[in-house]
Amino acid sequence: MKTVSLIFTMLIITTSVFAQDFTLKVWPNGAPNDNGMKEPEEKYDGVRVRNVSEAEIYVYLPEKSINTGAAVVICPGGGYWIEAMDHEGFDMAKWLQSKGIAGIVLKYRLPYGHHEIPSGDARQAMRLVRLNAEKWGINPSKIGIAGSSAGGHLASTVGTVFDMGKPESSVPEEKMSCRPDFMLLLYPVISFDESVGHMGSRKNLIGEGNDWNLAKKYSNELNVTAETPPTFLILADDDQTVIPENSIRFYLALKQHNVPAEMHIFRDGAHGFGMTKKDLPVDQWPDLFYNWLKAIKVI
Repeated sequence: MKTVSLIFTMLIITTSVFAQDFTLKVWPNGAPNDNGMKEPEEKYDGVRVRNVSEAEIYVYLPEKSINTGAAVVICPGGGYWIEAMDHEGFDMAKWLQSKGIAGIVLKYRLPYGHHEIPSGDARQAMRLVRLNAEKWGINPSKIGIAGSSAGGHLASTVGTVFDMGKPESSVPEEKMSCRPDFMLLLYPVISFDESVGHMGSRKNLIGEGNDWNLAKKYSNELNVTAETPPTFLILADDDQTVIPENSIRFYLALKQHNVPAEMHIFRDGAHGFGMTKKDLPVDQWPDLFYNWLKAIKVI
């Protein structure tokens, strides 16, 4: 019996490490707008999802003994028509959790012609994390945002266009700032300039028209200010899907405004590597990011 009890205890310990803690609806009382999707949400090819009509966060909290107080809201990519929840979401959250950092994966609503929907969900997710920071063992001044590909566009949208909350609001989460304290951007879509941007992401977010005023609103290299948070960029030189100039333009804009930034361009890796192992130098990026968080005194 003692042996069985010991095995059962070890199973509990093993499954509690690097496991999802809970899931929360981003808009528990209903979203203020509708993306028009009436089809049921669909999973395919692993845990990629489409037809997303309700935003949720999946929360992975670290063990108290290693908790750094930092947290990252993670926006998976997928061109604004699917979301790669595995290697650009859950796998990243588990790695962060193992390093004492709360990983919070956002399944945002896809736009379907409503360009304001994804960024509205991401800003609300930032507010929810701040609202629950004390309860979850998070320092409210150490909450960052991460995103890959189109998720990087979403993260950089929130990192360049944000508000500090509405203290006069009667809704608790609306009192919270949605500004990230730092950003992690992996091979991000940044610009909607036709010469460099990823036109699939642009079309899926803002439609097929050539309204430059709208495209400019989401060309995030143009929205950087001195208040944009410190940023860590990872990409590959051989990325033919989202060309490196996206990240380079963003880095130069950050430097123009004296925002702390670090960028690594690896020779090989192509697009979409996320947390997958390619047995290439690009696999070093998580440790580089961790060291950068130390350098900027987040952890």
